Amino acid sequence: MTTATSTLHGVDLTDPQTFLDRKDDLVGLWQEFRSHSPVHWHPVEGRQVPGFWVLSRYRDVMEVYRDNKRFTSERGNVLATLLEGGDSAAGQMLAVTDGRRHRELRNLLLKAFSPRLLASVVEGVRRRADRLVREAVGRGSCDFAQDVAEHIPMATIADLLGAPAADRDYLLSLTKQALSAEEAGQSAEEAVVARNELLYYFSELAEIRREDPRDDVVSVLATATVDGKPLTEQEIVFNCYSVIIGGDETSRLSMICAVHELMEHPDQWRRLVSGEVSVDSAVEEVLRWVTPAMHFGRRALTDVEIGGRTIRAGDVVTLWNSSANYDETVFDRPEEFDLARTPNKHVSFGYGPHFCLGAYLGRGEIHALLTALRTHVAAMEPTAPARPIHSNFLHGYSSLPVSLRPVTGDRT
Repeated sequence: MTTATSTLHGVDLTDPQTFLDRKDDLVGLWQEFRSHSPVHWHPVEGRQVPGFWVLSRYRDVMEVYRDNKRFTSERGNVLATLLEGGDSAAGQMLAVTDGRRHRELRNLLLKAFSPRLLASVVEGVRRRADRLVREAVGRGSCDFAQDVAEHIPMATIADLLGAPAADRDYLLSLTKQALSAEEAGQSAEEAVVARNELLYYFSELAEIRREDPRDDVVSVLATATVDGKPLTEQEIVFNCYSVIIGGDETSRLSMICAVHELMEHPDQWRRLVSGEVSVDSAVEEVLRWVTPAMHFGRRALTDVEIGGRTIRAGDVVTLWNSSANYDETVFDRPEEFDLARTPNKHVSFGYGPHFCLGAYLGRGEIHALLTALRTHVAAMEPTAPARPIHSNFLHGYSSLPVSLRPVTGDRT
């Protein structure tokens, strides 16, 4: 074992604190994995659970994403559930369902997430983002995470689901607790309670929509039939949960990180403001650079050889997007934040059969924010340190205090 490989064996990817302690050198850490142990066995100390494989190269990550024959999502798709042996929503929630039922649920939800049907939703997102940024600029300073970014995706997803506007703050609070902790002291039990409260909320809303269906996702699920049979209550609430979690976290954290990185890279901010780079390419680089969902995972159904290592049937395999998106064999100068980067084949939305349903909407939300920033903001500066979230799954900040200076006459 080389010195570099030995050092990697001391890295605990199950501990959220690892990502906070190494936050200034995560790019370098993942480069070490790709160079010295690209298919890496990660033991788990102090818990009665097996270890897991860590895939860090783009080509290996893509191979597993594409392969739903030899790898399954039905025993969990993130470390938290994979290491506990499974996910209670397996076979019922789209993200942790494979095979025919996955295709049936995905086709059902695609009706609500097609670009054609979302066009008017995205227009609403543009208006909301523009208003929130203008109001923040008018105040001169704000906590960008809490005053702007939190209110764009959650309001959009609440509208899609048909949740009343008065419930948005409550749903946002539960969403944040369910997948990440703003502080290190939050217990796993609190996350479980938050998830259960979300499920109960959607169970009640689905019951209302069965009697009074409307043009929203909950109504689609509550009134749908597959092969002549209605969805079960578990399928309805689990997929509502999946939509709100997936639809809020990726976009919200990407938007917060976008502002953080534009302040850290003033040259890129100038390129965006001047029009030297397009908002479209900027969106893709923000997604690559931020990689809000650091990993996803699968369990092997049969013995598989990857990178010269044999993964045994039953083994947990984790796919680290946060490494694949910086793979130097795919991305030129990956350690540079370049808003004009093209091509930009990042895997921030996953890939293959489980590619994120909300990718179009997520891109639209980030696009709306960047457009509002370049239209109304002349300069941005931090007024206090950003507060990173405490998670081994999500990357981003829960607080980002900034000052905003308005342009003299809006840019066009």
